[in-house]
Amino acid sequence: MAKPQVHITDTVLRDAHQSLLATRMRTDDMLTICDRLDKIGYWSLEIWGGATFDACIRFLKEDPWERLRKLRKALPNTRLQMLLRGQNLLGYRHYSDDVVRAFVKKTAENGIDVFRVFDALNDLRNLRVSIEAIKESGKHAQGAICYTTSPVHSIEQFVKQARELQAMGCDSVAIKDMAGLLTPATTAKLTRALVDALDIPVHLHSHATAGLASMCQLKAIENGCRHIDTAISALSGGTSHPPTESMVAALRDTEYDTGLDLPALQEIGFFFYEVRKKYHQFESEFTGLDTRVQVNQVPGGMISNLSNQLREQGALEHMNAVLKEIPRVRKDLGYPPLVTPTSQIVGTQAVLNVMTGSRYKSITNEVKLYLQGRYGKPAAPVNRAIRQQAIGNADIISCRPADLLPAEMDKLRSEISDLAESEEDVLTYAMFPDVGREFIEQRRAGTLQPEPLEPLLSEGATQTKAATEFNVSIHGENYHIKVAGTGHKMQDKRAFFISVDGIPEEIIVESLNELDTGEASSQAPSGKGSSRPKASSPGHVTTSMPGIIVDVLVKVGDEVEAGTALIVTEAMKMETEIQAPVTGKITAIHVQKGDSVNPDEVLVEIDEYSDS
Repeated sequence: MAKPQVHITDTVLRDAHQSLLATRMRTDDMLTICDRLDKIGYWSLEIWGGATFDACIRFLKEDPWERLRKLRKALPNTRLQMLLRGQNLLGYRHYSDDVVRAFVKKTAENGIDVFRVFDALNDLRNLRVSIEAIKESGKHAQGAICYTTSPVHSIEQFVKQARELQAMGCDSVAIKDMAGLLTPATTAKLTRALVDALDIPVHLHSHATAGLASMCQLKAIENGCRHIDTAISALSGGTSHPPTESMVAALRDTEYDTGLDLPALQEIGFFFYEVRKKYHQFESEFTGLDTRVQVNQVPGGMISNLSNQLREQGALEHMNAVLKEIPRVRKDLGYPPLVTPTSQIVGTQAVLNVMTGSRYKSITNEVKLYLQGRYGKPAAPVNRAIRQQAIGNADIISCRPADLLPAEMDKLRSEISDLAESEEDVLTYAMFPDVGREFIEQRRAGTLQPEPLEPLLSEGATQTKAATEFNVSIHGENYHIKVAGTGHKMQDKRAFFISVDGIPEEIIVESLNELDTGEASSQAPSGKGSSRPKASSPGHVTTSMPGIIVDVLVKVGDEVEAGTALIVTEAMKMETEIQAPVTGKITAIHVQKGDSVNPDEVLVEIDEYSDS
């Protein structure tokens, strides 16, 4: 009979900083502590996957494959684990089977031992190819069930899915409680049901958002679970995971004793306590204990990134409204579990519904694809009226979505052949074509520059923050001013985007002199300036959210009908088509691919046809 000893997977190098610090920890801060991490005796260290690939090339300007190779070399005695999104891999769409197989093969070759693989809809058809590829590479395939609650989810359904994962060849099954929804009583029932039904080990991954995860872990252990996910204390709690040291202490001198060295773990905790300070600018007020997760179901990584993105758009005051809207959107979409990419799909649509002041006035391309069935089958029927509004009478996909995708690898290699130095580069481009190509171009040119880290204030100093919303009185008149963002600095000048009593304005501020206060200061939200006109007629096309132009679909002189797609923008990693508000002729286009845009700027001008 197997010993009841409990084994630990530490998430400090992946999910912990994804949940608390918007995935911004740099590789150098990981490598410094690897020697001590490697001596602990973890069952595994989660180091890769999830949002880390995207964050590496988008923000940190690091090659994620090089990160993996460096960590493999620095952790020779420890299993390395990653999170894989099934047919979505690490991107936000389904990839063809040949891309999935190539990605898994290269990931295994570069150092991953354990692949935790899941599908955001728990549509197990989307896991088959990745599980086959993992087994072909001789690695550990861990099938994950995304735990969620809704009128259509049940313990019996989760057990059925776990049996299917075992039949597909998985070496273990994980309960993936990405939002911290489990309660101790439910954990006991679910774990016991899974342990009794399976011949393979059961792992528990639960976020501490609601303050229940450590109790859930104990109940899981008492009911047969022998593998839990934790995070070193300095990066634990809140939207992260239960602290490693606390769980080791709780199980010490019991039949479940982990056997791990508590003082050694504490030393590692002290190290990350100092490291965390470096990333203070990414700390979010929404990553602490919050029992609202039991209602809105927003997972840890999503809530910190959502608040960060809203802050960058100068719209953080809408956070509570967005959290209330998310469950409504989730119901409309058939109760998907909120995990990447469905968390981004639901979350971004909720933001649009709130920011535009009208539900589904603007619908992202990803929601349209989801409603067509291109991500898989939801657990419950979707809202038919919204589906009709989004995709009209388009055919609904009922097969495995990837069955409709032709092989892609040869095409991808051809598209990036001028820059790619390896198969890994091709796969980076496959995950994120625009950002990936830009990263590879900058790497070749030697111009990679990570986003700057704001310095800590010296001891005793105070931080003076510039107000971004305030009232002013000039010549007896009162005005409400809100700073939406700043543009590029031009020598001593800088553009500011503001609203005055709700009316958008752009002003140019020229610095003629400076006042030395002797204190540190912080900047207003950043953005990119422009000289675009402000909307003043029905034929002026605008966007409801700050974003980036992905594509321009029309040209000057084109005749368009109301509802015609004109341009595609990207905001919060989701794409949205901006449509013609009127019927007429395109007379001016003020944007091109790659431009940053703000609300109320005119992007396209249409000369509206009169009814006569």
